[in-house]
Amino acid sequence: MDEGAFEGIRVVELAQWVFVPVAGALLADWGADVVRIERPEGDPYRGLMTQGIGSDSGGVNLSVALANRGKRSLALDLRREEGRAILHQLLETADVFLTNFRPGALGRLGLDAETLTERYPSLVYARGHGYGVRGPDADRPGYDASAFWARGGLAHVLTPAEMDQPLGQRGAMGDRNGAMALAFGIAAALLKRVRSGRGSVVDVSLLGIAMWTLSSDVLSALQGQRPRAMAVGTGGYVNPLVGSYRTQDGRHIQLVFLEADRYWADFCRVLERDDLIDDPRFVDLAARREHAEACVAEIQGEFARRTFTEWKERLAGIDAPWAPVQAVEELLDDPQVLANGYLGEVVVDGEPSYRLPSVPVQFDEQGPVLRRAPEHGEHSEMVLLELGYSWDQIGELRDAGVLP
Repeated sequence: MDEGAFEGIRVVELAQWVFVPVAGALLADWGADVVRIERPEGDPYRGLMTQGIGSDSGGVNLSVALANRGKRSLALDLRREEGRAILHQLLETADVFLTNFRPGALGRLGLDAETLTERYPSLVYARGHGYGVRGPDADRPGYDASAFWARGGLAHVLTPAEMDQPLGQRGAMGDRNGAMALAFGIAAALLKRVRSGRGSVVDVSLLGIAMWTLSSDVLSALQGQRPRAMAVGTGGYVNPLVGSYRTQDGRHIQLVFLEADRYWADFCRVLERDDLIDDPRFVDLAARREHAEACVAEIQGEFARRTFTEWKERLAGIDAPWAPVQAVEELLDDPQVLANGYLGEVVVDGEPSYRLPSVPVQFDEQGPVLRRAPEHGEHSEMVLLELGYSWDQIGELRDAGVLP
């Protein structure tokens, strides 16, 4: 692909940690010029590398690389009037202002939505937050483990009732899902601007993303049910052909034969149990539901006779929806992952290359070329020179503490 979908779009990003910066990275992947404003001390997310989070053996901060690839970094002290003046010069050239600062902080800096949209009518003002922009908790800090995982219902609904503690969340699950939604909202607002000439305010919250993720369970709750994970060790099979089965070597295969009658006969042949095809207990969906315990026991017994690898080979011959339950490290060599470019490689001259998950959206069957993340303040001088500052003026700003 010769030109990115967002080529010519400038994004000014005032954000930190993961959620909103990842949205900026997605826009940068597809050609946007994302100028990332970092405080003189740097994004605190960079500091997690000192805790062993995000680093690899080559010293690359992979977490920061994933959240900030392809951007430019301008280190700027917005507590100073001169720093805010520089930011406004950037905003005069910007199409999108992207932030996850809380409303109180934005108001103190004069960067709230009302002020900026009045000053820059064509600007798309995009913000990500924990709990939404209205209500008693609008100004409360929210990370994905709190606003998304805990308050958003995922920890509760995914934890079996007999467990004393809720399941812990994997890193940044809500953040990266929220980033995709925020990037989508920005794209829609830019399209709307083409038609109307005016910008929009785009909002995505981690709480809202949690409810969207749990839409099926929310629908159940609206019907008076109380969704909860099944107890550990229970099948809970209504349709025995939907569920996971343990293989001889302790791995699992996930069956998702929603149209169970369509696949029953072929599946029995894969099991080498033709006798089950016309067994009156299992002859159709209603019969298998009535005799679910017996049906599950038969299937469990067959899966226990062969290894994970053997079952993958056998099931490859049936045109039905199933999948091996894989470990994350197995994804790195999964031929389907590799064939579709779902892992990208960042190549930097003179430095070791490294791999990152690629944006899951592709254009014309191609993903973007991944670029490295900037060092803290790496492009400060370049951006200021583009705005018309001289080297002497840049030196004065540095002496004044506006630049680190």
